[in-house]
Amino acid sequence: MASENRGEKTQKLISLSRRLSLYEPPPHLNNPARRQHGIPKSANLKRAAVLICIFEGNDGELRVILTQRSSQLSSHSGPNRLCFDAGEVALPGGKREEGDADDIATALREAKEEIGLDPSLVDVVTVIEPYMTRFHVTVVPVIGILFDKKAFNPTPDASEVESVFDVPLEMFLKNENRREVEDEWMGDKFLCHFFDYQSGEKGFVIWAFTAAILIRVATIVYQRPPAFLERRPTLWNGIPDKDLAKL
Repeated sequence: MASENRGEKTQKLISLSRRLSLYEPPPHLNNPARRQHGIPKSANLKRAAVLICIFEGNDGELRVILTQRSSQLSSHSGPNRLCFDAGEVALPGGKREEGDADDIATALREAKEEIGLDPSLVDVVTVIEPYMTRFHVTVVPVIGILFDKKAFNPTPDASEVESVFDVPLEMFLKNENRREVEDEWMGDKFLCHFFDYQSGEKGFVIWAFTAAILIRVATIVYQRPPAFLERRPTLWNGIPDKDLAKL
């Protein structure tokens, strides 16, 4: 996955790459029994992966690449797509295909298809704990480092992606430009977080599932919790700790 011509690696990215390569998901968040508890055995379980591609901005801050889904997409469209509505912000990614060797291969393939990101430019450093969606899809976040941002010229697939942009990763730990709404799913109350970001004259809203993954990644990268109460739905990472003894 390494490229011979990716440009100069900054010390910040090198140090981050080394530290993240040692990351291991906490056992209580990485237990398949937790994620599948309560899901009917007849359910058609699927697997997907998303790519959290981190690079260093001109001002030295860490940034992550995001997409805005095409406004032409119907809600939850496409056999290999994740459940995002038209115009919604998402991480590059999609459902696993037969030819994919693993979750990393899925994330890199989808990023290439969606935004033209050459896999050779990305150093994959770790895979964090999976998330389960309400549609019974296990989503695996794959973290990669883009050492040479200038080598990446976005070429979005117009049928799927309306625009490609990037945001500071640290914003997902701050209260600035953040809103929250209490929601409920199957009797489980949780907070849905919304992060507003302005890029030029265009505004974006990163929320729900995508926001939750980025909050978690930012927590791991910056080694500190968010400055707000997260309270995510139990569904995403499995049943509550207090119920593990019942399994």
